[in-house]
Amino acid sequence: MDMKIELIPVPVTDVDRAKAFYEKAGFNADHDYPVREGLRFVQLTPPGSACSIVIGEGITEKAPGTQEIQCVVADAAGARAQLVEAGIEASEVDKQPWGDFVYFRDPDGNSWALQAMQTRPNG
Repeated sequence: MDMKIELIPVPVTDVDRAKAFYEKAGFNADHDYPVREGLRFVQLTPPGSACSIVIGEGITEKAPGTQEIQCVVADAAGARAQLVEAGIEASEVDKQPWGDFVYFRDPDGNSWALQAMQTRPNG
């Protein structure tokens, strides 16, 4: 049985500010739909990803700033350069034996790690 992660909720305090931030980071805004009073569904997908995030009103009970997400990229330095060029504060490349990492946070403090791996195991 295949199991694919397709949607991760990210808690935010200001939906429009968060949406603008993620669009600036290169995410595609797939949906922005007010379902009903108190429930707004905003789905955004990172470039090249099969998994999206959802922000909005009434989406999750997690506190803003508590979500941690890691993505795999081909080139950590290149990913960092794109973030910085878009005006997003990103860490320097952190070189580890298991990959090169770049870290950034959204306006609410949710944290992101971008990992570039030299080799990726099959699976």
